[in-house]
Amino acid sequence: MKEIEKLAENINYSAVNLGNLEELMEYSLIHPVNKQEIEGKVFLKDAIQSTGSEISFNSLPPESEQPYFHIHRKNEEVYIILKGFGFFQVDGECMEIKEGSVVKVTPEGIRGIRNSSKDIMIYIVVQTKENSLEEHTTNDGTRVPFEPKWKS
Repeated sequence: MKEIEKLAENINYSAVNLGNLEELMEYSLIHPVNKQEIEGKVFLKDAIQSTGSEISFNSLPPESEQPYFHIHRKNEEVYIILKGFGFFQVDGECMEIKEGSVVKVTPEGIRGIRNSSKDIMIYIVVQTKENSLEEHTTNDGTRVPFEPKWKS
């Protein structure tokens, strides 16, 4: 099993590197409920010390599907498809997805995903507590004067 490379951390940030997307299959974890190994999946919450979201990189082998449908108790999920194409089902509705597709699902939505391509599907899932975002984008940001350390 591949380990997440820690790049740097300080009081205000944590940075990691997962490697190239092609190396995603080198990661695996043991599912906490059914105790089966899941290849090509890595959670980032602990690695980056996140307190407000869980982010995972995920893969599905060619012409396969997530082996279960699921819901959440509190968290909505946003699926961002980076590679591949197939189908995403929420409740009884099924839609085509492909590279660049983004799907947000409420906690109660019964969800599942299928890779119909002949290549591996790679996608990111961002999980956050539903209705927890109070401010966002420019409403939550403030510009500050600061000198960059990089040089053009």
